[in-house]
Amino acid sequence: MKFVSLLLLLLWTVPCLGQVEQLDRFELIINENEPSEDYEALSLEENGIFIHRRLPGRKEDQLELIKIDSSLHENWRGYITIQKDLLISHLKMKDNLVFLLLKSGKYVSGDFQVIAIRATDGNFSVYTIKNMIPFTPTDFVVTSKGMLIGGYYNYRPLVLFFSFKTQRSKILPGFFNEPGELNQIKTYPNESIDIIVSAKNFEHKRCLWIRNYDEEGELIKTTVLEPTVNRNLIFGSSVKMPGDAQVVAGVYGSRNGEYSRGIFVAEINQTGEYKINYHNFSELQNFFNYMKARREKRVKERIERRKVKGKKTRFNYRLLVNEVVPYGNQYIMLGEAFYPHYTYTGPNALGVSQHYANPLMRGDRVFDGYQYTHAIVIGFDANGNLKWDNSFEINDVKSFELQHLVKIAPDGDRIILLYLYDNLIRSKIIMANQVLEGKSADPVKTKFETDMVKEKDTRNSKLNYWYPNHFFASGTQKVQNARSRTESVYRKVFFINKLKYQ
Repeated sequence: MKFVSLLLLLLWTVPCLGQVEQLDRFELIINENEPSEDYEALSLEENGIFIHRRLPGRKEDQLELIKIDSSLHENWRGYITIQKDLLISHLKMKDNLVFLLLKSGKYVSGDFQVIAIRATDGNFSVYTIKNMIPFTPTDFVVTSKGMLIGGYYNYRPLVLFFSFKTQRSKILPGFFNEPGELNQIKTYPNESIDIIVSAKNFEHKRCLWIRNYDEEGELIKTTVLEPTVNRNLIFGSSVKMPGDAQVVAGVYGSRNGEYSRGIFVAEINQTGEYKINYHNFSELQNFFNYMKARREKRVKERIERRKVKGKKTRFNYRLLVNEVVPYGNQYIMLGEAFYPHYTYTGPNALGVSQHYANPLMRGDRVFDGYQYTHAIVIGFDANGNLKWDNSFEINDVKSFELQHLVKIAPDGDRIILLYLYDNLIRSKIIMANQVLEGKSADPVKTKFETDMVKEKDTRNSKLNYWYPNHFFASGTQKVQNARSRTESVYRKVFFINKLKYQ
């Protein structure tokens, strides 16, 4: 009896390994009769969070700006007037300045406008970036020397560089050659810049062009990663190693396909020499863990049968690579698998159009969003050798826009994986290829104990990195508060919840 009591006491006093600690909550009341865009939030790291929204006016619009500190206390609030045809394309933070990139919503051509806001007090400057080429920005990066805007012209990637020193803009050399995809614009502490483009060479193999520029946008060197026979390098992400060596990790596919067959890891030395290691999805130990048990068993048995016969099993996946991050003496690649989901329309007996999930029902195919299946986490050493892999099932998410959903938080020998969807914070803890704690779900904590939020009453919810060991969840909610048994009050709010993973 004493042994049982002692055991229960130990279980009660040891904290739950994977509990999401929600430290505090910040709310902004939204007037439902007031026309406005949703609030958006940007991390200022230890300095707090920058919040903004657009308020439409008759002739001009206003940007409402709010700065809160890391304790979720409001520091200042202000407004900036902008032209009605200007749309906010990207936000970036650099050296305690918030940069808003604006582009005309009416015309593809035209100059860019950038508003640089000082986070400490809200004072701001406006830059006009001259541009003669009609393109829509897809990437925006700020350095201490200037700003880089990436996009496409006639399916050809390009990057425009604006210098703070000269107040002039230019297209970086090395572009306008062939159609391709802009994979990454990355800056390093020494102010050098790497730009990775995926494009086909003269042999029609999809390669990765890695161009390195100095802080003023001058081309230093170009490295071209070429795949082996019957392979394409679809997407790559770069990270620098000690000694200025470089690791590029991503996904590869077959010679004639755009689907991923597996992952690749390339190590590039200072002279530009490289070696590429390929790992088929069938080689990964935990890649298929997101499936139901019976299906996973059938897939793995099929892989083993073909392996005995000396054959490889090929799988086709669409994989969105999130990031490559250092982890001790290793590196981690995080990616998310998804597929486009369609419904099919056809008339019913009364001639009214209806939606069907079954493609055998004849009718028009309608895109119904991207269905996520799972995230993969892969550890590899500096030489590109696969060390371990793990997965995180996310098959409850469907979105019309592809976004990096899962966040990763290395914590000693543990790795925490999190994402936010339908007002629930899903999490999982792994250690290499082991699962320390399976998938759990914690509801987003409200401000008062008597608050209640229905699943359908949360929208635009996001989970973002904040500062070391901390995240923040944000979104818009309609909250019901029961004052008494007979009375309830509703309020519409933009919320920010401060999270720490224990």
